[in-house]
Amino acid sequence: MSDHTSTPLVTGSNAPRVDLRSDTVTKPDEGMRRAMYEAELGDDVYGEDPSVNCLEDMLAERLGKDAALLVSSGTMGNLTALLAHCGRGEEVIVGRGYHVAAYEAVGSSVLGGIAICTIPVEADGSLSPDRISAEVKPDDSHMPVSRLVGLENTHNGMAVPLDRIAESANAARSAGLSVHLDGARFFNAVTALGCAEQDLSDLVDTVSLCLSKGLGTPAGSVLTGPSDLIERARRYRKMLGGGMRQSGVLAAAGLYALEHNVERLAEDHLRAARVAAMLEEAGAGTVEQSTNMVFLTPRDGLNDAFRAHMAGCGVVVGGGSAGAIRLVLHKDIDDPAIEDVLAGMLDFFAHCPGH
Repeated sequence: MSDHTSTPLVTGSNAPRVDLRSDTVTKPDEGMRRAMYEAELGDDVYGEDPSVNCLEDMLAERLGKDAALLVSSGTMGNLTALLAHCGRGEEVIVGRGYHVAAYEAVGSSVLGGIAICTIPVEADGSLSPDRISAEVKPDDSHMPVSRLVGLENTHNGMAVPLDRIAESANAARSAGLSVHLDGARFFNAVTALGCAEQDLSDLVDTVSLCLSKGLGTPAGSVLTGPSDLIERARRYRKMLGGGMRQSGVLAAAGLYALEHNVERLAEDHLRAARVAAMLEEAGAGTVEQSTNMVFLTPRDGLNDAFRAHMAGCGVVVGGGSAGAIRLVLHKDIDDPAIEDVLAGMLDFFAHCPGH
């Protein structure tokens, strides 16, 4: 489920106290704002912003890659990666419903002439090695050239196991393809899997990760990978208008987040588990929880009534009038806020029609 299609926020005197639409709604805390204010700056397009250079070097080292590139968003991170991996008329094989295929306005096709081949996503969020192998095109002038496999971790909050990522990556490499990982919530994945950062990043060629979701910065993502590919991505970043000059103010937020906000992601996961357990106990409907996300499909088609009730309790949730409602826990939701959320949900399901 995308972070760009959820319910608009009410503003003014009726503004909610708790926002569960996404972890993108977090705001910099006092420490992060101070780090941004005090950031040492330069012109990043000339390679002279020390804060940007520090962030890129740090993440390249942590993920075991040659180099890294700060970009404005997760979408730009994925787009510059695909453009650097693939030429016009070449193809990326990616999961149907993965962000690259479903929520990025097919930018790689529009701007890069890259074909997107989608295959079903497995129940655990991974891609089947057999399906990957079956979609690799033969050397035939009638077909695109298969060049890249795009993986995702987490997917809809699910932390895909390392062995499953490895199987998909091995299938890609056996066919001569490279592997890109959309790691928008990379640190949520490694937190849930209990693995080292390089245990995941070593399985793929490039990783894009967001600083502006669970880590709580106001903007920014980072692409990591081989030096030659990152240099190509830097050129594409410039073409896309992503040369942000004194972007050290964003890099400083990222550096602060890496120091202070990675380990605490486990708190979001535990709070999500609390919300899921309460909904299960209340017989709210179908409930699924992974990492910091809870997906609720209310019984009896009560989506709109549930959303309206929670809004009255000062809690905004995403989702429409059908399907699953996504509830996302993040650093701006503490234990007292969770108590408000749980109280509102219990009240609704205790008094809703048909209970």
